[in-house]
Amino acid sequence: MASVDECRQALRDLADRLDRNAETVRERVDLDRTLACRITDLDTAFHGRIADGRLVEMTDGDDPKAKIALSTSSDDLVALVRGELDVTRAVASRRVSIKASPFDLMKLRKLL
Repeated sequence: MASVDECRQALRDLADRLDRNAETVRERVDLDRTLACRITDLDTAFHGRIADGRLVEMTDGDDPKAKIALSTSSDDLVALVRGELDVTRAVASRRVSIKASPFDLMKLRKLL
């Protein structure tokens, strides 16, 4: 099981990767939504915002009103960010749950 710090670092790594790709993604994806990432096995959460192709304002704690909510285990979060776990397969196998509008899900797919 990954630690809270490893999950936090994985989200920072994801934010860095999105930041590097923001210029090209921004032209294809117009998405500005609040995001909650819930780590089920650690009983912890993080929240922030996806804006202009970037993951910004990430901080500890849940946001029950987030427009996009991702729930997964700590190990699966780390594997997703490292590219070791395909998000589509993870959702299909219920290792990852993403609650968002269908329109937002399509935009997220382009972003990731």
